[in-house]
Amino acid sequence: MARAARRIATAAALGGGGLTALGATAYGLLIAEGLLARKAIGQPHGLDGPPSDGVYGEFPGEPIKMAMLGDSTSVGLGVTDPAKTPAVLLANGLAAVAERPVRLVVAGKSGAPSAELAGQVDVALAMEPDVAVIFVGANDIITQTPPAIAVRHLTKAVRRLRDAGAEVIVGTCPDLGTVRPIAQPLRWVTRRWSRQLAAAQTVAVVDAGGRTVAFADVLGPEFDTNPTEMFGPDRFHPSDRGYAQAAYAVLPSVCAALGLWPEPRPARGEALQPIYLAAATAAEEPGTEVTATRVDGRATGLHGKWATLFRRRLGEAVNDA
Repeated sequence: MARAARRIATAAALGGGGLTALGATAYGLLIAEGLLARKAIGQPHGLDGPPSDGVYGEFPGEPIKMAMLGDSTSVGLGVTDPAKTPAVLLANGLAAVAERPVRLVVAGKSGAPSAELAGQVDVALAMEPDVAVIFVGANDIITQTPPAIAVRHLTKAVRRLRDAGAEVIVGTCPDLGTVRPIAQPLRWVTRRWSRQLAAAQTVAVVDAGGRTVAFADVLGPEFDTNPTEMFGPDRFHPSDRGYAQAAYAVLPSVCAALGLWPEPRPARGEALQPIYLAAATAAEEPGTEVTATRVDGRATGLHGKWATLFRRRLGEAVNDA
């Protein structure tokens, strides 16, 4: 199984599973359906999320410095109240757990693919962040960026942030197959691409010293059941409730990375795994965190780097703290 998982993640990292695997007829069909989906989605409300930079949490002490990077999901596109953006939800949550204020800088940009992370890292490093959160990947799928290129840019961003001393948590590519305006077979194809990219992102980020939280279809079941509540007006970006669910899926990992919560004990089926197997598994399991670990003092084993795979549970983590 580890060998099969390694092939999946490696294929994605090397550019497999993309449009090149499709015939000309299928390619033309996907382009046509993509144009129809774009027309159905229309223009989002505003070009970016509301201004969210600032200090959050009315607590004493030196502020924890947090940077938010990535695409429209990092800035909360479509949200009008800054308090409901993922970055501010994370900042307020982190402040409550740490009982310290959090200084937030949002460097993300709506429409940004991984190739634009370099400029965002420049902005983030200017504040000397303690922790950086990255939501990225959807635009790499939309722009048909080869996974190898997208992952290369993400790896550079994570390494620069880690070299500067920041903890890094990456919310991996979400499952675009949950987007209603995208019809079949485009929905099936985008779902496959999304999860392959997420697996490749996990391998790269953990290798670079960061942690990942798999978005996968973390919003999928509720999106399917309550699409009007979980999607925003454009039926593509999340609603306030959707953004909150994404933020709270990541918050426990942010707190753990800063040593504010104990590392949880893996539950049944959640344990040490080779990184490629962990990446492939996480891509199918929304809310799953993957982080590097050691076994008998060694970071790598027969099948590559060791990783811990588990799903954090916000309520349990608060009780443990």
